[in-house]
Amino acid sequence: MARRSSKPISKSAPANGRIHELSNQKNREPLREPFTFHPDLLLTKVGTGKTTHQYRDKQAIFAQGDPADAVFYIEKGKVKLTVVSKRGKEAVIAILQHGDFFGEGCLAAQPLRISSATAMQNLTTLRVDKKTMVGLLKKEPEFAEMFIAYLLSRNIRIEEDLVDQLFNSSEKRLARLLLLLAHYGKDSKPETVIPTMSQETLAEMIGTTRSRVSFFMNKFRKLGFIEYNGSLHVNSALLTVVLRD
Repeated sequence: MARRSSKPISKSAPANGRIHELSNQKNREPLREPFTFHPDLLLTKVGTGKTTHQYRDKQAIFAQGDPADAVFYIEKGKVKLTVVSKRGKEAVIAILQHGDFFGEGCLAAQPLRISSATAMQNLTTLRVDKKTMVGLLKKEPEFAEMFIAYLLSRNIRIEEDLVDQLFNSSEKRLARLLLLLAHYGKDSKPETVIPTMSQETLAEMIGTTRSRVSFFMNKFRKLGFIEYNGSLHVNSALLTVVLRD
């Protein structure tokens, strides 16, 4: 998040090839790109009430049950959101990255955090106080429109994740997750997935066991869908697993 660009992004421009949604419908609807923000937009609109924070890998940003008093914007790195049940069972609900917001539940009168946020890799965030963010949304209609578009895009993604969880096999769920993490669709080239993401984390995200993830990862590798070279690369051919009836 410390890096800034001098070129503003237009309201209609998608983020450079980022694809966050894979259609699971039989009519094969086109893959959609989410609405995203450019850091400079927020930095120029917010005067006081914002602070930049840096976190180490695995460092906690906030915990489930903490006061919900600010919105965060990811300038650099990735964030893992998790929830823990009363019985102590933990589940990964999202992996967020550069250009994403989190903690926006405070804007909807959410008094306490319903999830925990943890840094993945070295992380830089822009923290905007709830009061400052509310004022910005009221005073800047264009920014408010962009923020609403972003939230709607996130909501669509969550709905698709739920459908994926309910109706698709663990193999399809894993393939879809890997494609999402690899930003499938950017210049039609495979991209590096988080090198440090464990199979346990992948299993938690798709609701299966580590052994099943290991089995399918080995299968994908033998079929040439993924490659291990010190880091994990996802090839576009993996999409055939997602689209398979």
